[in-house]
Amino acid sequence: MKYGTLFTVLVVSVLLAGCVEQPKETQSGVEEIKIGVVAPLTGGASTTGLDMWQAAVLAADEINAQGGVNVDGTSLEVKLFRGDTETSREGGVKTVTKLITENEVDILVGGFSSGITYADQVVAAEHGVPFIVTGASSPVITKRTDIDTSYFFHHCPTTDDYGEDTLLFVDEIVRPAINERFDFPADRKLRLAVLYQDSKYGVGVYDGINKAIAEQNLNVEVVAAEKFKMSETDFRTVLTSIKAAKPDVVYPAAFVNEQALIVAQGRRDVGLNTIYLAVECNDDPDYYSGVERWGEYSILESRFSPYAIPTGAIHDSVAQYRQDFKDKWGASPSMMGASTYEGVYIAVEAIKNAGSLDKGAVREALVDLEMPQQIEAMEGGVISFSPDYRESKFELYMEQLIWDDSIGETRPKIVWPDSVKET
Repeated sequence: MKYGTLFTVLVVSVLLAGCVEQPKETQSGVEEIKIGVVAPLTGGASTTGLDMWQAAVLAADEINAQGGVNVDGTSLEVKLFRGDTETSREGGVKTVTKLITENEVDILVGGFSSGITYADQVVAAEHGVPFIVTGASSPVITKRTDIDTSYFFHHCPTTDDYGEDTLLFVDEIVRPAINERFDFPADRKLRLAVLYQDSKYGVGVYDGINKAIAEQNLNVEVVAAEKFKMSETDFRTVLTSIKAAKPDVVYPAAFVNEQALIVAQGRRDVGLNTIYLAVECNDDPDYYSGVERWGEYSILESRFSPYAIPTGAIHDSVAQYRQDFKDKWGASPSMMGASTYEGVYIAVEAIKNAGSLDKGAVREALVDLEMPQQIEAMEGGVISFSPDYRESKFELYMEQLIWDDSIGETRPKIVWPDSVKET
């Protein structure tokens, strides 16, 4: 099937319908608020890690420029410590250990890759250090039972969250459009193929897809499901196998470098010219440049984009953040940094509310936290954590990528839901 024409129509119809070193002031012997930023600053995910670090620095600089954080009557500045996971489990364990035992941080923010965070969070649990997780999406991070997870707070959508929203969009918008375009029966099930990274993240996405189909009673069937190893570069064989299943939609659970190759190789080399979905971590400038024209008409689930701004309450704050980030770093921000930027603000708000750097008191303040949304739309307009597994809840949206001749890349248009779509 050729879906370019279909999704040209679909677009139209949907659119219409921290500083690192700071002077020291003491507060009962306390010199500053020490925040460890856990991110892959080297290795395969270093581009993402750099965005997370730069976003955290921007937040810390803003906070310090406003006089720091009032902790029980004393103004304390924020000092950030780099925690490079090296995009590996071993690197994650090593850097979190160093942040806690050598740098003696008060709180941790960040974490990218569920597999890496699953390994390094053990160290934080053993030492009772609060950890605001902003980039590891497997729900197991706060639901595992082999360690004490009560100090972990999930400030990014879980794979269950975005699996559900993506499949709701597919069932509500994509399936009827396909059935109408090709004169299929209105009740025909959408044929979905899943290509997922063999990791806690990838398995989490796959499980979330099946959970959403079952719990939401969606008219979608999985006709193919294939795994690949993290950092794989040749997907032609597995895509050929998927093509034989005749899917309407292909849903990869992949990182930026993998996703771009999957789409390009699928359409260019294998002839699997169908609709491709993408997970939110791919809403990154590197993805738009890497996927080239092969990404046109594909669908990307997101909560923050370098090139699109949702309508509504957060529009102005998103625009300001994007400009401030670009002014400071000379590049556009990416999605993973957005939640890390917020994570620094969440950390200092909890410390301020606790009136102390005592880790138990800060944990309790995070449990009770309620603060206005910032640059990502939250359910109810408030950042807070659920009482069961300490997960914040986002208002997610779907983008469609459209080729822009003037730029030479695709650009996203927010097409769903109505509350935030671009007009």
